[in-house]
Amino acid sequence: MTLHLYNTRTRQKEIFEPITPDSVKMYVCGPTVYNLVHIGNARPVVVFDTLFRVLRSLYAEVIYARNITDIDDKIMKAARENNESIADLSARYAAEYQKDMAALLNLEPTITPYATHHVGEMIAMVEALLQRGHAYVAENHVLFDVKSMPDYGRLSNRSLDDMLEGARVEVAPYKKYGGDFVLWKPSSDSEPGWDSPWGRGRPGWHLECSAMIEKHLGHTIDIHGGGRDLIFPHHENELAQSQCAHGGTEYVRYWMHNGYINIDGEKMSKSLGNFRWVRDLLEQFPGEVIRFALLSAHYRSELDFSAALLEQSRASLDSLYGALRKVKDVEAAAVDVAASPIYQALLDDLNTPLAISALHDLARRINKSEGPELAQLKGEILAGAGLMGLLPRDPDVWFQGDASATGIDAAQVEALIAERQQAKLDKNYARADAIRQELKAMGVVLEDSKQGTTWKIEN
Repeated sequence: MTLHLYNTRTRQKEIFEPITPDSVKMYVCGPTVYNLVHIGNARPVVVFDTLFRVLRSLYAEVIYARNITDIDDKIMKAARENNESIADLSARYAAEYQKDMAALLNLEPTITPYATHHVGEMIAMVEALLQRGHAYVAENHVLFDVKSMPDYGRLSNRSLDDMLEGARVEVAPYKKYGGDFVLWKPSSDSEPGWDSPWGRGRPGWHLECSAMIEKHLGHTIDIHGGGRDLIFPHHENELAQSQCAHGGTEYVRYWMHNGYINIDGEKMSKSLGNFRWVRDLLEQFPGEVIRFALLSAHYRSELDFSAALLEQSRASLDSLYGALRKVKDVEAAAVDVAASPIYQALLDDLNTPLAISALHDLARRINKSEGPELAQLKGEILAGAGLMGLLPRDPDVWFQGDASATGIDAAQVEALIAERQQAKLDKNYARADAIRQELKAMGVVLEDSKQGTTWKIEN
């Protein structure tokens, strides 16, 4: 079993080989917690949660860190506007983020480091960069000198000549070069800050992830992930400061980035105002539907996110759970997942569209099969789906949900189904049809099969 991953740095798919046999260290950039998270924030979580599941099937130890950025100018601005402390605001939105990500069926990372808990490590890294001649102090700022690193720009494949164009960098007169980035900046009395050799201040954004990785995962890690928008300047600058602080030691072996999300055909952006908050989506769709939609396209591709995609995803899950409902009384056989087409698709750079196609193929086979083969097919579909965080629910729970929350009395539904069955045996077809219509008016849809009658709540 060989895992292939696309490495942003080399721009090609490569065989994945961890630094330490049977142990993997992976870091994924988490949110800056000043608001609820949008669907663009959720995509890397779902993508790298899927990778986490696949890695755990291959290696004895997988250490997965996903940080929380709880100090940032955006947080400071939101706290002022809300008239609350930065600590209270960031803690509240960190909790909301974790709640939303759990609703999308993501596993907890091994480590969730908070930026404010690592300021000492950040100061130590800045001191190392100053000592090695890769940083300088100017007007109470400490800046990284990008020209001190000969191959700066190699991750994003940019030259210094075009480095500034389109970059989120502050061009200030105290910089030696416009692309030099802030490692440490001064804080006013009204701003949060920490004592340092350069005065009271706070860290730059890029420094935070480097310090947290060094603290929890070491100087070199196997995989670093995030959205494509982070390649430059964030990941480029992370790479620069980490390698230069450690004498050129390799920082990351495999860089992975997921593609952008488009909303109804337009790139999602604040300027367009076409964000989709995960919390709002969860009020309309189960988290598993949203997760399925995010996995429906290859992670490196752009994803067109729309209501139509969500409805299509719900229909796909209805089909898959419908097959499992047929075999709900069949005990799933233990299977060798390595032989599964689903697994082989995921080993090929997380080809989730192909894996989902294989899930549907298994569902079709279940619907057409009888006898002992069903146990094997059920085992295969559950094992494969589990690698993507899909199909964890009992099929009846999927279709019926929390019936009481919709005002539907499940016991009454079952009683009416039993009455309908008896009416059919008595050839009282008018009463049987009337019961079906009565249930439909309640929002309950009946499905008859050779195994009997099941019901679901109408979407």
